[in-house]
Amino acid sequence: MVVTEEHVAVDRSRRFSPQEIADVLRERIRTGELKVGARMPTQAELAEEFGVERGAVRQALGLLQADGLLSNVTKGSPPRVAELVTRRSGPQPTMVGLSPRLTEAFAAAHVSIDVVCHTAETLMLAVGEPLRLIHEGRIRPDAIDVRILVPSRDITLAFPVPVEGPGEGDPVHQRWLAMRNAQGQVLRHNLQALRSTHGIDVRVAFRALPFTPPIKMYLINGEEALIGYYMLTRREEEWMSQTLDMYDALGSKSLLFSFEKKGGARDASFVEESQKWFDALWETITTDLTLS
Repeated sequence: MVVTEEHVAVDRSRRFSPQEIADVLRERIRTGELKVGARMPTQAELAEEFGVERGAVRQALGLLQADGLLSNVTKGSPPRVAELVTRRSGPQPTMVGLSPRLTEAFAAAHVSIDVVCHTAETLMLAVGEPLRLIHEGRIRPDAIDVRILVPSRDITLAFPVPVEGPGEGDPVHQRWLAMRNAQGQVLRHNLQALRSTHGIDVRVAFRALPFTPPIKMYLINGEEALIGYYMLTRREEEWMSQTLDMYDALGSKSLLFSFEKKGGARDASFVEESQKWFDALWETITTDLTLS
């Protein structure tokens, strides 16, 4: 099946990744080509269309299922396109919910993204889709302003921390700092590259918080606030030939709660107060940050 010109066309001359397959199918759902309640094509049909193995199709369908776009997912028959209320109501994990919000936001002429987080990992991954659309010429904002607040390297973090407590040269802190800096640098590079490739006015700025934020927040184009709680858990991770036993939070799995100005007086007030809170932090107790 090949979509019409206004939709995403399939280029059979190359192999598609699961994420790319999911993006094409997501666009078909968005435009109504795949209608609510309709069965999806079979895995065999999709594998033939995209020139991939069925495993890649299963992964793509899993991404759509996680995004709430599919229902009746069973092993015996193709899933159906979910009702709109199913996929838009309720919070979603950050990694699932943030990317489509940013894709919508980057369609505006002036993009404004303010973020409070521990590292820029989720944001770095979530901007991948709008950046791809910009490079394909499907959207083109005139300006992009991104401001990010992350914890200072000089404070004792509330988390992540070793289960036994911090010691000399705390490796858990060193791991967090390396991640914070590397992910921030990649995010800044990918966004600022749009200046030379597409002539877009891009500004990316970081400032350091003197405390550990217990929540993550995304303020998008002054119209929406997404907030999620960092849920702490004990976990182990290999790092620099060490096994780190620590209390940490997986930010990508934090459920994001959305508040939109158009959602009524209460939501509008939340968005406005959240923006004032962010601006106050940015202009007062935070400090300049060098990612190194």
